[in-house]
Amino acid sequence: MNQQTTKGSGIKKRLLGLTPTELKELVGGLGMPSFTAKQIVQWLYEKHVSTIDQMTNLSKQSRQRLADYYEVGTMPPIDCQRSKDGTIKYLFPVCCDSISTNIPSQTANSQFVETVFIPDHDRATLCVSCQVGCKMNCLFCQTGKQGWHGNLSAADILNQIVALPEEDRLTNIVFMGQGEPMDNLDAVLKACEILTADWGFAWSPKRITVSSVGVRGKLKRFLDESQCHVAISMHSPLHEQRLQLMPAEKAMPLEETIALLRQYDFTHQRRCSFEYICFGGLNDSPLYGREILRRLEGLECRVNLIRFHEIPGVDLPASDEKRMEALRDYLTSHGITTTIRASRGQDIFAACGLLSTARQNELKQ
Repeated sequence: MNQQTTKGSGIKKRLLGLTPTELKELVGGLGMPSFTAKQIVQWLYEKHVSTIDQMTNLSKQSRQRLADYYEVGTMPPIDCQRSKDGTIKYLFPVCCDSISTNIPSQTANSQFVETVFIPDHDRATLCVSCQVGCKMNCLFCQTGKQGWHGNLSAADILNQIVALPEEDRLTNIVFMGQGEPMDNLDAVLKACEILTADWGFAWSPKRITVSSVGVRGKLKRFLDESQCHVAISMHSPLHEQRLQLMPAEKAMPLEETIALLRQYDFTHQRRCSFEYICFGGLNDSPLYGREILRRLEGLECRVNLIRFHEIPGVDLPASDEKRMEALRDYLTSHGITTTIRASRGQDIFAACGLLSTARQNELKQ
């Protein structure tokens, strides 16, 4: 690291998102005692400080030396919207040096992502984003309509948690916000490592669910390197129809994804689930129930049925409650635990498939 250049540039790097190994190398480069790395880890991930000055067991000299080149890097949300059902959607800034993009940034925080806090009695789930936009371009998803503008770093993923006003209430995290987690796998795995490591947040992996459309090679790596739950976006058990709904079906057919999942053990604490948006008259009939059963036979899993939330310019019908209940009951009676996910935050565009950066554009005007 060219410390003089970094210091003189006025741009400080972030400590948030670094592992003990990285921090040990960092403090060594600054001429600080090696044990300082462990202290910084505790301040970042156990005590969740927002400034280096709060790291009071570091010497004043060490804190100053660290602050010359680094900052904790937490950034509060710049906007929030509250639903009548208690759901809260936050708009978080993303540091320009965390974005992999060819679009030049004019300000330090020129990109934003949405994060959704979902309270439900004694449970509180946070739906986090991992990309600005998304490459998958699923027909039914608003996020994909904005295109892809970059990957979030582990720091920006974690910031959605540590800078959340309701952080202390969280019981679960789902990577089901903006972006495809397997398309930004390094950052997602690093964030999950920090969330679950004894030296990090010390969360149980069973409190974290990571979703995917199924990305060749990346999904296998995630299954091998993480013990977090996995949720696969199915939405149709038929190849041609799924291809129309989800272009990713061409590169990673559902059949191959399921074959991969069969190589792993989901009979204990780790869970495998399939997300299934119900479109009226398109994929919600008993025929589809039978095809889902055929595909998933013998695989320990569950199915979550999701209501379709209409988005502009997409002519897809929503399934009605009776058809969804019939599909749920059919699958459950044949051995696959199936639930209908409650729609939350639809009035603030926080429900499944509705996240975008439209609010960012409104604030700029």
